[in-house]
Amino acid sequence: MVTGIQLPAWLAPEYPFAPKSFATPRAARMSYLDEGPRADEAVLLLHGNPTWSYYYRHLVRALAPTLRCIAPDHVGMGASEKPADYEYSLATRIADVAALVHSLGLKRVHLVVHDWGGAIGGGFAVRHPGLIGKMALMNTAAFTSEHLPARIAICKAPVVGAWLVRGANGFAWPATWMAMNRRALSADEKRGYLWPYDCWAHRVAVSAFVRDIPMRKDHPSWATLREVESGLAQFQDRAALIVWGGCDFCFNDHFLQRWRALLPQADVHRIADAGHYVLDDAREEVVPLIRDFLTRL
Repeated sequence: MVTGIQLPAWLAPEYPFAPKSFATPRAARMSYLDEGPRADEAVLLLHGNPTWSYYYRHLVRALAPTLRCIAPDHVGMGASEKPADYEYSLATRIADVAALVHSLGLKRVHLVVHDWGGAIGGGFAVRHPGLIGKMALMNTAAFTSEHLPARIAICKAPVVGAWLVRGANGFAWPATWMAMNRRALSADEKRGYLWPYDCWAHRVAVSAFVRDIPMRKDHPSWATLREVESGLAQFQDRAALIVWGGCDFCFNDHFLQRWRALLPQADVHRIADAGHYVLDDAREEVVPLIRDFLTRL
């Protein structure tokens, strides 16, 4: 492990952290936040696509006075290394997170997940159920589905998809306004979200995440996602919180109903006018909800 990742100074007001680095099993440098008291119990905050640990900036600040917070940037995202030839698959993502948790010696992990973080965190949980404590979910999935919005489907298309996502920044940039509904991100917030994805090479994982959405049984990640899906029922004895933006164009109420069935014990808060970036769009509601859930005995 090494420290001292250099971030642009203008990020500091919104993202006042000093990330650390970890070498994944495939030898890529993963950046991660490690904030709060040193302990072998921690909150593991897993982001999706096209965000990075920046998504959790306010939640980490709210939790860190009392709870250790680990917020990695998946390889190819955020401040992590962005290799052109990495195996950008769900199975690799799960293995990377598991290796990080193991390296930190954590014995109890509370999950906070959003977007792709649900499948990745769910995969980690299914493979390491004894480590899992509480679970907080926001607009995510960890199961197969036939639902895919057309605007995302076109980004999966051969040739044109790569041109849109990597060449025109047609995924990360539109998300800065399409993923919000109650309010607009400020110019500084948009800049923060987009900072890691400033050129074709740095958007490699944004594109790979889209291509890794398994819509058919012959997709390389289909079997992994089905493994995750089949193992979720074992967590019906864990405290669970679902906070859901009701104006999400992608993870709509169809996905929420699946979660209600999979985790019937969950305390569900549907925020009708919040978008996909629910943690930012309804920050004044969501941060206290998750903070109180995780700090409550």
